[in-house]
Amino acid sequence: MKETKKLLSMLLILIIASLLVSACVKSKETVKPDAPKPKYVILFNHALSESEPFHQGFLKWAQRVKERTNGEVEIQVFHSGQLGVEEDIIEQLKQGAPIGQNTDAARISMYVPAIAVLNAPYFVETIEDVAKLRELPTIKLWEKELEDKYGIKVLSFCWVQGMRHILTNRPIKTPEDLKGLCIRTPGAPIWQQSIRALGAAPVAMPFGEVYPGMQQKAIDGVDLVYRNVTGAKLFETAKYMSETNHILHINFEVMSKKYFDSLPPEYQQILIEECNNAGMETSKKLEQEVETIRIELTEKGMTIVQDVDLAAFRKAGEQAYKVLGLTEVRDKLYEERNKQQ
Repeated sequence: MKETKKLLSMLLILIIASLLVSACVKSKETVKPDAPKPKYVILFNHALSESEPFHQGFLKWAQRVKERTNGEVEIQVFHSGQLGVEEDIIEQLKQGAPIGQNTDAARISMYVPAIAVLNAPYFVETIEDVAKLRELPTIKLWEKELEDKYGIKVLSFCWVQGMRHILTNRPIKTPEDLKGLCIRTPGAPIWQQSIRALGAAPVAMPFGEVYPGMQQKAIDGVDLVYRNVTGAKLFETAKYMSETNHILHINFEVMSKKYFDSLPPEYQQILIEECNNAGMETSKKLEQEVETIRIELTEKGMTIVQDVDLAAFRKAGEQAYKVLGLTEVRDKLYEERNKQQ
């Protein structure tokens, strides 16, 4: 197993190296003599498709960085996991490779466990709440720990995919309605425990297998954001989208701390500022399109369930905090947030 991982890591390094060489050759072939050539090239990987708003947001971030650094910093964005799987990419950037990755609190919590609270049930409810988290002392300590111990630089976590809801073939209005149902969710402990706390049996399954899984009744439903329903055509497999609003899905944009430190200080600041700006814009765009998607799904025959007992779900969600030992961490963050208001 160790030899396999080592081989995969070496292969990924070779791929990244070839991409960097290709970028340099392409630059020499296509850039005008008087145009600035990039001094710093960052390869940025994400698992979403090319049509997703996040991809367009990442391109906007890259363009703004290029403009503000007079072409000296170039971010090359790779969609659909073209550079590799998330976990492997993070391992490579930890070692100093000039790459970045879109990830979330669930995966980052593999390094700093308490960070998982950011993806816990009903932790925050608005994009504005997420933006304020960056200034909290505890969050800053976690970021420093990621940098010092693991070589992971957090550029931003202002990229919000939206509220996660429950998609099934029967309406879900209370935690009782989830009893006996197998609901697909990502495999990280915070996702699994959250679904279990809300009343269902969590099933770890790759997202690409959800459509056939619903068709074959291997699962009874899935928790996801609205964009996922239309993107994966899951309206063909389920009748109800129940708005449980159980998790506001926060994404992290991370890169190699070692490579980040090699950039001039002013470029470091630009990289962070524009990542935050593009993240907020993209998050608000996703939020604004929810009503349009509701209408689209209704026209395709789905029923949007909005009379959900959110108080009952909030109460049920507390169990996830208890099981994972996150109650004290959550309360501390709330206290810090209240002091800043």
